[in-house]
Amino acid sequence: MKKYLIFLLLAAIIGGGAAYFMANKPHKNMTEAKADISIDAVSLLGAFEADENAANAKYLDKVVEVKGAVADVSKSDDGTIKVTLDTGNPMSGVICELDNLTQHPRTEFPLGEQVTFKGNCTGMLMDVVLVRCVEVK
Repeated sequence: MKKYLIFLLLAAIIGGGAAYFMANKPHKNMTEAKADISIDAVSLLGAFEADENAANAKYLDKVVEVKGAVADVSKSDDGTIKVTLDTGNPMSGVICELDNLTQHPRTEFPLGEQVTFKGNCTGMLMDVVLVRCVEVK
């Protein structure tokens, strides 16, 4: 019985330590992160529309560099700036949420301007979403 208690205590300490480490793990610096994939907004949305499972396997949780024309810029209640890139589909786009942990040289983007963002792909609901984005010059 004593062996089981020691084993459980040891497992709890290791599990707690792993959880603490994961919760306090530093975020990747997106400005310096190397893009895993470079693609235009039309092709990125097309990949998800054609086969979402294959696109998830290829793009999900990867640093994606996406190019396209600005279709919309909005600011959420928490202050996150979201730039939607035009895909030619009025119902779907590629949303690039600017990284709140990064100081951006600019946060206003004229409609129609060609831009390139790099961010972490979180998949598709109605739009393909990239989070923690930074503009690539």
